[in-house]
Amino acid sequence: MKIKICGLKRPEDVNYVNQSLPDFAGFVFAGTKRKIDFDTAYNLKKALNPSIPSIGVFVNAKIGDILHLVRENVLDYIQLHGDETEEYIITLRSELKAMGKEQIPIIKAVRVMSTEQVLNAEQLSVDYLLLDAFVAGEYGGSGKVFDHTLIPHLKKPFFLAGGIDSNNIETILETLKKEDKVPFCIDVSSSVETEGNKDEEKIAEMVSVIRHLH
Repeated sequence: MKIKICGLKRPEDVNYVNQSLPDFAGFVFAGTKRKIDFDTAYNLKKALNPSIPSIGVFVNAKIGDILHLVRENVLDYIQLHGDETEEYIITLRSELKAMGKEQIPIIKAVRVMSTEQVLNAEQLSVDYLLLDAFVAGEYGGSGKVFDHTLIPHLKKPFFLAGGIDSNNIETILETLKKEDKVPFCIDVSSSVETEGNKDEEKIAEMVSVIRHLH
């Protein structure tokens, strides 16, 4: 089981993950609460332990903006968290290939409302899905848990997000394991924050819990 700490904004946040060594670190380029600009992302990536891949989170972004960050080696993975279509994904892949960066994995987020919706998303030409809670008017980061019985048996590996914390993770995973629906990675953001900022102790605890669940 892997763990992603998403929504890093400050040098301190990078220090925290460098100490706890999660499997992925997420930079958000959308919304308001955790959105960072290109320069901030560049500096955070430079400070990030090179063993931790960075994931850029985008919502209906201009493909050129994503490519700029890839070109500057800020991103190791791309997470599409909006209403991106197969056509968008094909174009993005083509542009990455033209840059010699076709190896960069693409993750497509699904704000889960039905099993059929998730199965349809699995048909997209992406490497991973990310299953998150549906909250009207929001594209993630809500801290809400969704109905995990809606998760179908998937061939693609998936990240699981949405209100997961160190108190409920064991129960969630036990239920999913019984149904043979084990996530590739657990994705957390708000649950490892205090008053809107990443919390060193909460990050360390969450990473430790996941490591002990292996």
